[in-house]
Amino acid sequence: MQQDTLLLLEMLAILSVIGCISGILAGLLGVGGGIVLVPAFFFVFQSLGYDGPQIMQVCLATSLSTIIVTSIRSVMAHHRKGAVEWEILKRWAPGISGGAIVGMLIVSSLETTYLQIIFGLLGTTIGLYMLVSRLSWQLASEMPSKTKSYIFSPVIGFLSVLMGIGGGSFGVPFMTLHGVAIHRAVATAAGFGLAIGLPSAVGFLMTTVEPGSRPPFTLGAVNIPAFIIVIAMTLITAPIGVKLAHATNPKPLKRFFGLFLITVALKMLWEAVSG
Repeated sequence: MQQDTLLLLEMLAILSVIGCISGILAGLLGVGGGIVLVPAFFFVFQSLGYDGPQIMQVCLATSLSTIIVTSIRSVMAHHRKGAVEWEILKRWAPGISGGAIVGMLIVSSLETTYLQIIFGLLGTTIGLYMLVSRLSWQLASEMPSKTKSYIFSPVIGFLSVLMGIGGGSFGVPFMTLHGVAIHRAVATAAGFGLAIGLPSAVGFLMTTVEPGSRPPFTLGAVNIPAFIIVIAMTLITAPIGVKLAHATNPKPLKRFFGLFLITVALKMLWEAVSG
């Protein structure tokens, strides 16, 4: 019992630091916290001795659960500033949720090694985009038609769940490439996060995880202490990141984070193929 208590306290302390960093980065760079949380959860749980074939499912599910709360808060804040493109959100949310459900079912059936490879490949792609992208890049002057949205929206939801992230990493680039102003794309993508996180988290709560992949107090595939601590820390530190964003030039920091993300993604990829 004492050993379990010490393990839980150690886990809570590390998760508090992770939550602080995630919140600051989310506020500073406009990237979803999930892109930090998933690899952080993975390396923390692994270091604590939880390295079973389903540990990545726990990391992805817990990250997606936190997105529900942060997305609601973010959408409300952006709505007060009139930045949310509600027509885009209403049209795209159902397809995104559908893709998220498919993604959740696939994640639930895959072992950690395959999920590491997927995260590594997609994370490297996002990191490279952060390094080289320009706001001037455009594919079109407006969002795809309603018919085309039925194709693209599930893809955004599907890929996001495979990485355990909200709508920002895929949704923001997609919208800005189709003529949506960056601040409005960020605001609207926060709503994408809710459409991704809610259905997938419900599904993950009903997922069975073997004991070797279950850190203490894991419900389904969602680790409850990690969820609570990260939410609390993120809500405290995200405003700090926002203030820093207004006081500094975030562009070089975004490039640095892109390089950091590539490094982390490649490390996870290397562990998967070499282990």
